[in-house]
Amino acid sequence: MNKISLSEPQDLQEIKSLTEACAVAMQEKGIFQWNEHYPSFEKLQADIEKRELFVLKEQDKILGIIVLSMFMDKEYIPVHWLTKNSNNLYVHRLAVHPLVWGKGYGQKLMDFAEDYARLNDFISVRLDTFSKNIRNQRFYESRGYQKLGDIYFPKQSEESFHCYELLL
Repeated sequence: MNKISLSEPQDLQEIKSLTEACAVAMQEKGIFQWNEHYPSFEKLQADIEKRELFVLKEQDKILGIIVLSMFMDKEYIPVHWLTKNSNNLYVHRLAVHPLVWGKGYGQKLMDFAEDYARLNDFISVRLDTFSKNIRNQRFYESRGYQKLGDIYFPKQSEESFHCYELLL
């Protein structure tokens, strides 16, 4: 049985290992979205401390993570969003361990995020995904997300990231 819950400080090393495995697996597929700089140990630790990082566990093993934040990164400011910049939920660092890719865990994490947003009266869910990650783009578009514009994270990649929003 899968369980999604807030991460705990003792989960940090297992979470970092999961993100490292994802970075390697994505790079093997030619997707240079994550690297040795991102997501950093410090970034993940801050996510846990802010109580924004949720884990999907099965038999006490972390299979996936998702960060849910009310904070809008400055990179998002120029995007022409569908809604006002207030009361939006931001999804970051969605990751599923490569050993269980294709088993629906990403869907479960996004179902959780969207349910969380509705339960907490957010007006939309916003996120970005790497422009070269076609699979992720199809994933979000199949869930009703609308592609709105591009932003850049130079520490991650020279390539752009597409921004998406789902109205609730």
